[in-house]
Amino acid sequence: MIKAGISPICWQNDDLPALTAGFTMEQALEEARDIGYSGVERGQRMPQDSGPLRAYLDRYGLALCGGWCSGALLTQSPVEERVRIRAQVAQFAELGAPCLVYAECSNSIQSQPGVPLSTRPKLTRDEIRAYAGRLTELAKWMADQGVPLAYHHHMGTIIQSETDINWLMEFSTVEVTLCFDTGHLQFGGGDILATLQRWSDRVHHVHFKDIRPAVLASVLERDAAFLDAVVDGAFTVPGDGSIDFYAVARQLSAVDYRGWIVVEAEQDPQRAPPRAYAAKGFAHTIAVCNSAGLEVSHEA
Repeated sequence: MIKAGISPICWQNDDLPALTAGFTMEQALEEARDIGYSGVERGQRMPQDSGPLRAYLDRYGLALCGGWCSGALLTQSPVEERVRIRAQVAQFAELGAPCLVYAECSNSIQSQPGVPLSTRPKLTRDEIRAYAGRLTELAKWMADQGVPLAYHHHMGTIIQSETDINWLMEFSTVEVTLCFDTGHLQFGGGDILATLQRWSDRVHHVHFKDIRPAVLASVLERDAAFLDAVVDGAFTVPGDGSIDFYAVARQLSAVDYRGWIVVEAEQDPQRAPPRAYAAKGFAHTIAVCNSAGLEVSHEA
């Protein structure tokens, strides 16, 4: 059974708050549920404590379908990292979230204006092997707390390319699952279907994000910053770019994927009105799932 969720980043961009200043989180949740989404990922401008957050989501009839966690394992020990993220893990366990979406950000350039993507941090195979060992230790602890760690490969970070993903999965254990993001993989030059097929047994969470190829080509040619790529419109919702989501859905069906598919596309809302694009992304997600025989539940 598949559930369709959305990230509120379309309405509320935490890295570029001025870009989405005209939109509220309340609007995001109300419109998401009205469109037909069953859940939303955690946004920074939601209530912080678990009780108020549960009531907030219940008001809109939405489940918590995961959420971002900025990792710091390159600068902290697994024990220190446990202490740092313990409250978020406990909250996600209490609210029944399917996973915590974890990405290493201690030396990331993804949120730094004007910093070219070519300068992103890179680790050698042996360095990723060492990092994967530390990540495995953290993921095993999280699994014991009832919250799987779903690692998010992301532009501007140490795990960006298909090779980075392959090494991380190879050197970690099954407790480290994958948040498979179509848009970031395409942006990073990876093969979406080959990567999905290779690591299908580790995919625990899926982000459906599309790419506008002409914008991406311009971003890469200019060696622009990641935030410039967002503002320029490199990302969009599924069905509005170049990625073949029908093929992705067929591959997910072939491996009997059951879990959340989360639509995510940070954009300039003046160019891409959030409600209209969220609706477009939902319609395309449901269409490709139906075509591949993936049954979609509409319950929160």
